[in-house]
Amino acid sequence: MANKIRVTVWGENVHEKEMPVVAKIYPKGMHGCIADGLAEDPGLEVKTATLDMPEHGLTEEVLAKTDVLTWWGHAAHDRVSDEIVWRVQTRVLEGMGLVVLHSGHYSKIFRRLMGTQCSLCWREADEIARHWICNPGHPIVQGIEGRYFEVPQDEMYGEPFAIPSPDEQIFIAHFEGGEVFRSGGVFRRQNGLIFYFQPGHETYPVYYQKEIKLVLKNAVHYIAPRGPLWKDSAPHIPPEQSPIPITKK
Repeated sequence: MANKIRVTVWGENVHEKEMPVVAKIYPKGMHGCIADGLAEDPGLEVKTATLDMPEHGLTEEVLAKTDVLTWWGHAAHDRVSDEIVWRVQTRVLEGMGLVVLHSGHYSKIFRRLMGTQCSLCWREADEIARHWICNPGHPIVQGIEGRYFEVPQDEMYGEPFAIPSPDEQIFIAHFEGGEVFRSGGVFRRQNGLIFYFQPGHETYPVYYQKEIKLVLKNAVHYIAPRGPLWKDSAPHIPPEQSPIPITKK
């Protein structure tokens, strides 16, 4: 298929190496599982990158060939190079889509793009999470049956969630303990779109679930660049070179 959306799935790949329970659930790594789910879509060209690769796998060449970047991080936010964060931020502002997953809310890149602490309440107690659809007509939720879907076991994330109000609220979650959470939202930053999606604690097989895979595929299509990149160039234009001269009265 021509004009495939080029996706880079980034993951820390730390829990998979250090926690046997995670390695058992995700033998190919969480990034590998997410990539496999996205690769089911023939319209997507998918590759992976991890923290331990040179430049975290996010070289200028890789990012130049990435339409949408997905980001899962948790245990090693502080180990992500500020230079790479700046590089990713620049690409997002130019138009690259970014999907931030679960504990990626505390990543350097998400906090920088949001401009806030991105803190929240949390509890790990094997709880059912019910994700309510806020806009049934939105492209990200197409194919989901009913008004919500449930994740059988996940970590509770609860309000207050210290983020700016999303430009588009896609999901609101309700947990067994009674907490609610803005579990899916789209943000625009200059020419790029960002989708934050809450499900995905490392000790649960969340990324194998059909609804999760469907949402991620839909999201990649929705936030992919829809036009040319917005390069950061603001040259000085002398008055005599004004493209539309104004005649003073």
